[in-house]
Amino acid sequence: MTNFSNGVHVLMIPFPASGHIFPLMDLAHQILLRGLTVTIMVTPKNLHYLNSLLSLHSSSNLQTLVLPFPSHSSIPHGVENMQDVDISFVPDFAAALTSRLGVPNVCFVVTNAHAVSSWWVNDLDSMPDCYRKLHLGCIQSWGLVFNSFNEIDNQKLKLIKEELTEHDRLWAVGPLLPIKGRLSSIGEEQYQVMSWLDSCKKVDKSVVYVAFGTQITLTKQQMEAVASALEESMVRFIWVVKEPMKGLGIVDDDDRNVVPPGFEDRVAERGVVIKGWAPQLAILGHPAVGSYLTHCGWNSALEGIFAGVLLLAWPMQADHFHNTALLVDELGVAVRVCEGLESVPDASKLARTLSGSLTMNMPERIRTKKLRKTALDSITEGGSSYKALDGFVEQLSSLSNREEK
Repeated sequence: MTNFSNGVHVLMIPFPASGHIFPLMDLAHQILLRGLTVTIMVTPKNLHYLNSLLSLHSSSNLQTLVLPFPSHSSIPHGVENMQDVDISFVPDFAAALTSRLGVPNVCFVVTNAHAVSSWWVNDLDSMPDCYRKLHLGCIQSWGLVFNSFNEIDNQKLKLIKEELTEHDRLWAVGPLLPIKGRLSSIGEEQYQVMSWLDSCKKVDKSVVYVAFGTQITLTKQQMEAVASALEESMVRFIWVVKEPMKGLGIVDDDDRNVVPPGFEDRVAERGVVIKGWAPQLAILGHPAVGSYLTHCGWNSALEGIFAGVLLLAWPMQADHFHNTALLVDELGVAVRVCEGLESVPDASKLARTLSGSLTMNMPERIRTKKLRKTALDSITEGGSSYKALDGFVEQLSSLSNREEK
């Protein structure tokens, strides 16, 4: 790996949501391995997300700048992360954290070019003004880095480059591998989950994993539909239920993300319900897990592909719909099971999909295996993303103390 060290110092400001912080830490890790110095600006309640990265690098190369979360009239006092609010707060968080610093800035895009090109090329004029400003800010940045790879995004990356009239600094450096230390913070309850998975290993790919990320909470009707489907399907499963957004001035409806009474007792022999945080990387990587019912956020989708599990897509908001279109309609590596934030799936139909998803000869599963190899090849030395990452760091190091447009 080339060392580009020449005194260049990179300041990273992560957007305060785990789906943004984790991949940015993975990018920071790769930049640090290539010899640059990095400082990460973070607020107190988000500092723990950096623990794995801090344990891997010397303080002479990696530092933190811990500052209070800026006050903002629309953000409840004490809230520092998007997991405590809904997606409508995105512009408020961006407004609270960004300012004109007068230095070259790089926009790190945590999704793929298919989603971004759809927004920028097709939908930008129809966006609400607050979101439009965010995307225009990315377009006007010194450069853009995507957590994606040329083999699936080449044509869309070219479209985006055409929008960047001032420069062509765009790099697809993904999929960024998660830092290994992320798996180390597993508590006793999570170890019990992994032990339960070990007991299922007699039949590989026999467990369905159900999780909808840190942002999504389900209505009472949606929870009942998922529970009924899991019960009717007779599959073994792990269902992660996000804690409702209560307190700090944000209150979910009382019936959101509530597991139906009696469900856990009825399925105790073949299912586990986790309320709150779950070791998702470890679960997906376990050989007993065969499919993943997901909202199809890009990080979750990549984690599922890396693990070689079949994705069952239920897109709900933001980039989920574009991700699903890419994975289902273009690449054929996922199955669409429902669509929409308030949609309620047919429980019996979902049950049949869950049980069928563990079939080993499904064409989507075979294509997932091929896509996994393609993704891994791209980040191996000599691969497209590996070379792009070297090129990105080389351009950063060439800045030195010069000012560039």
